Amino acid sequence: MAEKMKLEIVTPYKKVVDIEVDEVTATGKLGEFGVLPGHAPFLTSLRIGELAYKYDGKAEHMALNWGYFEIKDDRIIVLVETAELAEEIDVERAKAAQGRAEEKLKHLTTEDKQFKVYEAALERALIRMQVAGKAVRK
Repeated sequence: MAEKMKLEIVTPYKKVVDIEVDEVTATGKLGEFGVLPGHAPFLTSLRIGELAYKYDGKAEHMALNWGYFEIKDDRIIVLVETAELAEEIDVERAKAAQGRAEEKLKHLTTEDKQFKVYEAALERALIRMQVAGKAVRK
């Protein structure tokens, strides 16, 4: 069994991560999951959430925005709309986005076309702030 896995995280704009890791946890459509070296192959969709990986005794946390996660032969490929490392997140910008989304949601019902858009924006802002807080605790 391999001791490491190759992790690649790619957005439409660039490859964000390309590293050998010891373990990965992510937020899939059905909940959080983790993978270790030797994991069985699988493909799943990701929702707005956190992805964490460990390498050389260090842990990194990222905020992800929708995508796909595939593992096969100890190689993980993550394709996502956006991916931000905890220390790169602008908390003030996330708080502003949270405020805008909450204000819009006050005036919408679940039947409104824009409801899901602002609900996702709120979820993204909350996840970004949660992940950013983990950079401080390192």
